[in-house]
Amino acid sequence: MQRAPEATAVVYEEQSLSYAELNRQANQLAHYLVALGVRPEEPVAVCMQRSLGMVIGLLGILKAGGAYLPLDTASPSARLKEILADAGPRWLLSDAAGRKAIGSDGLKNVTALDLDKLGEKGAQPSPWAEQPCSDPDAQALDLGSHHLAYVIYTSGSTGNPKGVMVEHRHLVNLVTWHRMQFELDGQSRSPVMAGAAFDANTWEIWPGLSCGAALVLAPEATLPNSSSLLQWWRAQALDVAFLTTPLAKLALMEGGMPLGLRYLLIGGEHLQNLPSRLPPGLALVNNYGPTETTVVATSGILTELDSAVHIGRPIANTRIYLLDGKHCPVPPGTMGEIYIGGAGVARGYLNRPELTAERFLPDPFIGIAGARMYTTGDLARYLPDGKIEFLGRNDRQVKIRGFRIELGEIEARLMEHELVREAVVLARDNARGEKHLVAYVVPVTAEKTSQKEKTDRPPEEWQPLSADGMAAILREHLSQRLPDYMLPGAYVRMDSFPLTPNGKLDRKGLPLPGQDAYALRKYEAPQGDVEKLMAQIWSELLGIEQVGRHDNFFELGGHSLLALKLIEQMRQKGVQADIRTLFGGATLLELAATTSVDKSTNTGETPATRIPGAEELSQIMELRL
Repeated sequence: MQRAPEATAVVYEEQSLSYAELNRQANQLAHYLVALGVRPEEPVAVCMQRSLGMVIGLLGILKAGGAYLPLDTASPSARLKEILADAGPRWLLSDAAGRKAIGSDGLKNVTALDLDKLGEKGAQPSPWAEQPCSDPDAQALDLGSHHLAYVIYTSGSTGNPKGVMVEHRHLVNLVTWHRMQFELDGQSRSPVMAGAAFDANTWEIWPGLSCGAALVLAPEATLPNSSSLLQWWRAQALDVAFLTTPLAKLALMEGGMPLGLRYLLIGGEHLQNLPSRLPPGLALVNNYGPTETTVVATSGILTELDSAVHIGRPIANTRIYLLDGKHCPVPPGTMGEIYIGGAGVARGYLNRPELTAERFLPDPFIGIAGARMYTTGDLARYLPDGKIEFLGRNDRQVKIRGFRIELGEIEARLMEHELVREAVVLARDNARGEKHLVAYVVPVTAEKTSQKEKTDRPPEEWQPLSADGMAAILREHLSQRLPDYMLPGAYVRMDSFPLTPNGKLDRKGLPLPGQDAYALRKYEAPQGDVEKLMAQIWSELLGIEQVGRHDNFFELGGHSLLALKLIEQMRQKGVQADIRTLFGGATLLELAATTSVDKSTNTGETPATRIPGAEELSQIMELRL
């Protein structure tokens, strides 16, 4: 900032901030927060959409000595309130979208500061506009590298999200490595595309700001739509960019890269296959690391010459151990569990000392007092050249479409339903070879059970959870408590769960979901040529044998990426429909009512089908990646 105060720091749509202006506004907010009582180790929640104000808010919290607690505006209100109750922040920085997401009940125990339009030209003066513009004195605040920088919540295996505590020194190690590894400087431009509650957002923001680079924030309207998001991304002049693995695969498949892009960083989900080709001059960097080790633990460039997809080697000041069940190193080439030591290992879980002690263990291999290593639950092996090949999970944590999910959390939410006695959730491969969530449910019977007595309900109101309509009931229940990416796509009703000879649950014995497991609505066969053709397209795309006229594309397992393929297949088969109807939650019947078939497709002629462009799609797609 001192070297180039007028250099551009942040760009959002048509608005921008120089480093001098960003620093001034962040300092004023920091002084205001200090006056309110923010001190080191104090969490300050942030729930707002991407904007200049979001960056000002995060930087202001750090300058005040506090630790920011990012919340996702797309999460259900119940989940946000649960996190706020666990972390106990006294302050919240938000915009209108954030306050709406939390709800009035969730705002009762926090002091909410309005950051709407903050940093934009013509915005109304904020309550802290008269605060000093100077940097707060870190020494006077008694702020050190061992204090918290942020607390970020991940899915919890016990049914409750858990907050990972990351200190300044952990973040500094990531930032320093990133700047050196990818040659960031004051001339660089880096996009910010990850959500604030995703730890990759940390990786996108702080390395760039620390070296005078320009941050380019993805417009909020593009985020639910991978097509328009990538269209925006390709139009930027960028040096280094991060994309989640599924989005990167789509970008590479479609072709076209941002001007000047040198490094494409990917992560968030296991990359199973090497790309068939890479654009010349572009380095594809595969990254691995849990939130508990500050975003990235290993990193490596992938090339067509690699014998296997790998996750590279440990980053600076990081140690990777592949250990067996007795915590002994495994021989080279042998599968072991990944344990991570070094400068990125977080402090632990907020308010969870038992879980912290279970997952953050003393490091016996380094000979440094107090050194710890984190047990990941991931499996890997060393390749002959010393790189690491990721082999999957050894527990019940999964990643689907880049989102980290604890299956136990979904099970716990299912068990909260009054008609559910037992619940198990698995991640299975569907007909397309993609992982999706399947819920297995043993319902409470009409005779009730000792586990779930319903004595408070009159007998005439008691109805057992039958197979007919079960999926719709449970999906609605979960949708009020979990994000969309944690909602199972299939629900299997069972009388009891299979057990192993020693009396444990036999997950391998759980059946594959049948057609009725996806039936959120009563089946009625498609009627007429249009409905039948649409049902065939849906069936092939979703990998489902039977699609009824009352079914909904997204309830059957569709998502934004599949929606793009659907649109393309519709075009190829000469189907013209109102796409807004599809994304408005229409059934097959309702969509078919807006649909016509161009029979010229069968003769090889180009159909006169109008498919909305990316900009128009961005206004009508509401599903998240």
